[in-house]
Amino acid sequence: MIKRIIISITLVLVMLFVTAAIVNNKEQDPDFLNDEIITLEKYIQHRDVKNTNVSQVAVAWHLDHTLKTINRIAENLETSDPNLYESSFSVPRLMSNTFGFIPRGRAESPQNVRPPEIIKTEDIYNQIKEVKQNLEKIDSLDEKVFFEHPVFNNLNRDQTRRFLKVHTQHHLKIIRDILND
Repeated sequence: MIKRIIISITLVLVMLFVTAAIVNNKEQDPDFLNDEIITLEKYIQHRDVKNTNVSQVAVAWHLDHTLKTINRIAENLETSDPNLYESSFSVPRLMSNTFGFIPRGRAESPQNVRPPEIIKTEDIYNQIKEVKQNLEKIDSLDEKVFFEHPVFNNLNRDQTRRFLKVHTQHHLKIIRDILND
């Protein structure tokens, strides 16, 4: 009797996880990053604040990196050939996108999305403008355009949207912690 209850509870939990994974591994809302972009803009005024208990870099680094990531990935989606897309499975992607969480300090940013030594406020504003244009373009792209992530493998358009949302929220959490906000 107890064995059946444990099996039943386990099956229900697995079904709930699978349902959450299916729902949370895609993002189909064309306005998926609007609130986050507004929040990033709000934090520009705190660009020079640094708290080494939270991060070795200042707020400006997180702003610049987040915006570069969105823009470079959008460019990758745009130039990818949807006919070459191959679905792939990735446990880290499944976990990250399902739970909306990226562990801190585990990964190193690729060179093309690392901020320069000196981050100009004007450049941050220009990148925000570029992000807004790129986000509009993403919605019109074929659903099989893709971005190849070094850990998460191939992400199609909607999986990429979800990744961008989780990644952006990850850096917003770090900024809030830097500012004790």
